[in-house]
Order: sequence, then C-alpha cells, then structure tokens
Amino acid sequence: MTGVTAVDVALRLVFVVAAFLLLPLVVGQLEHKAMAHMQGRLGPMYAGGFHGWAQLIADGVKFAQKEFVVPTQADRSVFALAPAVALLPYLLILVVIPVGPHQVALDLEIGLFFVLAVMSVAVLGKIMAGWASGNKYSLLGGMRSAAQLMAYELPLVLAASSVAMAAGTLSLSGIVAAWRPWWLLWQAAAGVVFFIAGLAELARPPFDMPVADSEIIMGPYTEYTGMRFALFLLAEYAGIVVLCALTTVLFLGGWRGPGPAAELGWVWTLAKTFLLAFLVIWLRVSNPRLREDQLQRLAWQVLVPIALAQLALTGVVKVVSG
Repeated sequence: MTGVTAVDVALRLVFVVAAFLLLPLVVGQLEHKAMAHMQGRLGPMYAGGFHGWAQLIADGVKFAQKEFVVPTQADRSVFALAPAVALLPYLLILVVIPVGPHQVALDLEIGLFFVLAVMSVAVLGKIMAGWASGNKYSLLGGMRSAAQLMAYELPLVLAASSVAMAAGTLSLSGIVAAWRPWWLLWQAAAGVVFFIAGLAELARPPFDMPVADSEIIMGPYTEYTGMRFALFLLAEYAGIVVLCALTTVLFLGGWRGPGPAAELGWVWTLAKTFLLAFLVIWLRVSNPRLREDQLQRLAWQVLVPIALAQLALTGVVKVVSG
C-alpha cells in the first residue's frame, strides 16, 4: 500500500509539473496567433514549420543563450530570487485545482483559502524585482504592483467568499460538487469581479500600468535579461492559466458538462479555461491601458461595492433557504 501511494503521489506531481510547463506555452502561442489575426498580421510563421508552432520554444532557446546581467546598484540576492518568487506560487496553486472528479493532485479542505493566500505571494516577486534592480523605473513599477495588489486583493477575496458561502465549503472540489447551473445568474456578479480583480493582480492589459512601456520602459522587469526575464514571462502566462482555471472551478461548474464527468470532466475544465484565456487575450487587444486614478477608482468605487452587495445577497439567500 505504501508503494502504491508513493507511485500515485509521484504520478500526480509529474502531471502537475507537465501541466505547469505545457499549458502556459499553449496560452502564449494562442496569444501570438490570436493577436496576429485580430491585428491583421501574420505573426510568427516559420519556427517548427506548421504556423510557427515552435516559436515560443525558439524564444526560450534564445533567452537561454543570453547573458545574465546584474546592475551594479542591484541587491544581487533579492534580484536573483525575484523571478522564482513570481513563478513558484502558480505551480503550488495548480496542485490543488481539480480538473475532474477525484482528479486533483491534493484535495485540501481549505483549498480556496490556500489559493488566495498563495496568489498574493506571486505579486511580491514583482515588488522584489522593482526594489532590488536599483533602477528608478523598476522601483516605480514595483510600487505600482503593490498599489494594485492592495486595491484588488479585497474584491478578489470578497468575490471568492461569496461562492464559498454559497457552496458551504472551502474545498475547490466541494465547490464544484455544490455548483448548479442557476449559479451562472446568482453568482454572476462575483464571477465578473473575481476575473477583473485577478487580471489586475496579474498586471494584464488594460491593467498593465506596472509594465507600461511608454512610461516606465518595462517596470520591474527593465533590468532583467536572459532566462530570468523568461521566467517572468512564464509566470505571466502561468498566472493566466491559474486565473482562468480558478474562475472555471469557482463560477463555471468546473468539470461539469454534457457526458460522463469521470471520463470527460477534464475536457470541459480545459475547454472553459482556454475560452477564458482567449477572453484575456481579447481584452489586451481591444482595450487601452487605464490611468492609475482610473484603476483605483474602479477597485474601490465599483468592484468592492459590487462584491459586498453580492456577498450580502448570498448570505440572505442562504439564510432564507435554510
């Protein structure tokens, strides 16, 4: 029994690591191609032959060949650690996200609490990079990341609390098990708030003020080169996968869909996740960058009141329904 358990744990970890390495690359390739079509251009077409499928792999090889450059004024240890701090939390989150019934590496009873706690750690990687670079533009980008974290963490947690209250559990698998189709209306406001707040924490357009190239070059990433810069890019795409998967699990029924859940559940989870990933890309192409005052106003004057109203509604419905 011990041997079987050890093998089972090893297989689950291999699956999680493989998903962590593969799914962000698929999202990155989707972004390359979707943006190319939306903007009326070809995009990368030659690497790997068929429609440039190996372009991101070629980019990774290019980054691996580049020199690690550390600014003279940088804090070397924090500067080197920042990419790992930005990337590893998303790997930990994938461990607890269920893709099907009983198809999860680690089913925690407090899975939602764990996810929300770890997601906020990823932003610290950007703050560390901005402070440790010894560059004024990087420092400004790091401070903008901190401001977005403080503004959007509250509506994110409130929206997640609403669906946890509705399901009566903090387990991600339990939330999917309790989900019903009419939640698409009942918890719709919470789902929209959660998704928007998650985009802001990832600093994805139109919330990409921390890396606004026209103002502060690349913000906290300005001084990074080679594989360290590539790790930040991987963290961004991994964050998209995690955000879309969490939105799917919390608000879209996870593995629920036509057909047997045990056999096709993971297909529905991935389909919903990549549909949301396409929405993330679409928002990047179609929306201009917000100003800092607009970003803060959206969080405190729009998202927080909506999330509080949704939380109150969920409480009333739970009490009335018993």
